Amino acid sequence: MNSLHVAVLMGGWSAEREVSLMSGAGIADALESLGHRVTRIDMGRDVALKIAEARPDVVFNALHGTPGEDGTVQGMLDLMGVKYTHSGLVTSVIAIDKQLTKQALVPHGIPMPGGRMVKTEELHQADPLPRPYVLKPVNEGSSVGVAIVTKEGNYGNPIAAESTGPWQEFDELLAEPFIRGRELTTAVLAGEALGVTELKPKSGFYDYDAKYTDGLTEHVCPAEIPDEIADACKRIALESHKLLGCKGTSRSDFRWDDELGVEGLFLLEVNTQPGMTPLSLVPEQARHLGISYPELCQRIVDEALREDAQG
Repeated sequence: MNSLHVAVLMGGWSAEREVSLMSGAGIADALESLGHRVTRIDMGRDVALKIAEARPDVVFNALHGTPGEDGTVQGMLDLMGVKYTHSGLVTSVIAIDKQLTKQALVPHGIPMPGGRMVKTEELHQADPLPRPYVLKPVNEGSSVGVAIVTKEGNYGNPIAAESTGPWQEFDELLAEPFIRGRELTTAVLAGEALGVTELKPKSGFYDYDAKYTDGLTEHVCPAEIPDEIADACKRIALESHKLLGCKGTSRSDFRWDDELGVEGLFLLEVNTQPGMTPLSLVPEQARHLGISYPELCQRIVDEALREDAQG
């Protein structure tokens, strides 16, 4: 294995900054353990200058959320002629937008929830869907800004403007029917679906705190589900990865109504920059298959270089 100079891009100013810093620190340590030279870059407005000064062989993009996951950083790196990990500009633009993702995948038979975009002021007049339903920002990850509106909920009916929720932060939200049942996720690495994990939050739902606070969520890997559901998760995750043009690794998140069999399985979103923290799901699934954390990082770097060589 040739020693490389890898710039690990992390941090930034999105709502997921702290998660990105944890991911980036782990990745940098892992790559150094393999003998690579690593430059750690906490992204600021001068990020292009820092990358140009570092002159790395490849950038490991460990950013989460905007602007590192929405195509902005990808476009900058394309213009600079710098190789980088994970998905490219067009894929990133589509995948971070949940509505655009539906438009790209549903016509190909990928099962996703219905719903519609709704202006925030409409929520204070009437419910956009029958309760229970879910409200979420169209282009945030890590369950940032997600609210489940139930008949017995404390948001009011209609939703009160003074109630704490995403309507206080976003002018427009995606409203989807709430799918009862279980939370499943499948990672794809270099064109292979790794496995299926079930996520069991100790309370509430799998929100930002449940994802990144140790002890708040039980990970069952591999998930204790029927083979047909596991196979469907892997098939849908891999097909979605390919349809969107994802590179490196991605993670597909599902809800499964276990009273409906395969018909109750729905893809919620595809994450093109999945977390790489100690609690993250991609490293966990890789580890179950005997792929160590440093080896996982190396494989992601290798694919970035291989894709570049193939043009």
